Order: sequence, then C-alpha cells, then structure tokens
Amino acid sequence: MKNLVIMKDRKAVTSSLNVAENFEKEHRVVLKAIDDLKEGLAQKYADLFWEDTYIHPQNKQPYRVVYMNRDGFTLAVLGFNNTKRVLQFKLKYIEAFNQMEQHIKEQLDTSNLSPELQFMNSVVQSLAKQEQETKRIENKVDSITEIVALNSTDWRKDSRTLISKMAKAQGGYEAYREVQADIYQELDRRAGSSLKTRVTNKRRRMADEGVSKSKRDKLSKLDVIAEDKRLLEIYLAIVKEFAVKYGVWDNEF
Repeated sequence: MKNLVIMKDRKAVTSSLNVAENFEKEHRVVLKAIDDLKEGLAQKYADLFWEDTYIHPQNKQPYRVVYMNRDGFTLAVLGFNNTKRVLQFKLKYIEAFNQMEQHIKEQLDTSNLSPELQFMNSVVQSLAKQEQETKRIENKVDSITEIVALNSTDWRKDSRTLISKMAKAQGGYEAYREVQADIYQELDRRAGSSLKTRVTNKRRRMADEGVSKSKRDKLSKLDVIAEDKRLLEIYLAIVKEFAVKYGVWDNEF
C-alpha cells in the first residue's frame, strides 16, 4: 500500500488519487465530490485543497489531481458509506495524518537547539525564502516575455503552449478545448464574424476545386484565421489577454 499521507510544502496531505485508490472510487467521482465541496465552502476554507497535475503512467499525458490536508480529507470522504472497510480506511488515514504532522512538528521544532544553531537556522530559512521569491519572479518574467512574443512567425505553436498553460490553471489539460472555445467565441464577438461559417464555406470552395475530402476535413478554424490578417491580429490579442487573465506565470508553470 502506498503512503496514505505525505509531506508536501511542509504540510501533511493526501491526494484525490490516493483517496480514489484506497476507497475504491473512480478518480473523477472523487474530483467531483471535491469540486462540489469547494463551491459550497467560504473563501477562508479555500486552503483545504490544492490543484496540481500528474503524468498518467500509460499514455504519459498530464491529468488533474487535488491535494488536501486533514480537514479537506475529512470533508471529502464525509459522504462515503461507512461500511466496515471504509471506516477502517478512515481511521488509518487519521492515524497517518497524526504521524506525519508529528514528524513535521519534530522537524520544525528548533527550541532545543543552541542559540547559535537557531540563528543559523533562521538565516538558512531566510535565504531559502529569498531564493524561492527570486525563482518566482524569474518564472513570471519568462512567461510574460513568452506572452509578448506571441506574435512571432510560429504563432500557432506559441499560442498552443499558452493555451495549454491556461488549461492547466483550470485544473488540467482536459480543459484545453474549453479554453480554446472561449477564445474562438470572443474572436467571433470582436470581429463580428463566425469562424464556423467560414470553415464551412472554405470547405465548400475546396470541394468545388476538387480537393480531397480528407484534406477538407483537416481544415481548422486556425487555418481560416491564418488567411485573414485582421482575424489573426485579433486572435493573438485575445490569447495574450486570456494568458494574463489566467496568470500563466504562477510558480507551478
């Protein structure tokens, strides 16, 4: 059995994947239970859960996972039927949280150190915080530079990278299509056009010109955007705005 509780950012936590596995639930069911909880929780309880991603061992794709502390776990499994097996696992998790929290407490307790070592420890902690802040700023600068550079010749690849990061901010790469759809919708609104209609009309013209059906089917909205300079400028501007809105420079990116 995997560790029920782990230490992450000096906190005792478990994950939605861990809960799903041990309580024999589908991961999506556990995620939905957590999402439903988060909608009903006040903002002051938002730190019970942390969004992250993991790489699936089979298809090597990133998927959403949620980490939770003791209180978050208690709420998440509250609705699980208390069969004998479920109750045993709840008790095991509580024991695991107790052990991990005690371990963390012992690691952080410097009261028994000499004044000299306590001073050195405070210096090390201060330097560590400074380094983390420096890295955060560097990541932010790098990502903002990436956003500004979106109007490069390789705009498709650059925009795809930014949209992937926005999707990750929304909870996982499965949100990619949703973010892209929102961008297309905003483009239609600003340009007073319909990308869907333009794709349909373009495919009809291609058919009249004898282009094969396989090539017509591959035609995308991005292909239509690429042919219209005005649409392309609007599209790039919207992607940049969305990237800033979703804060793609956060540390996790």
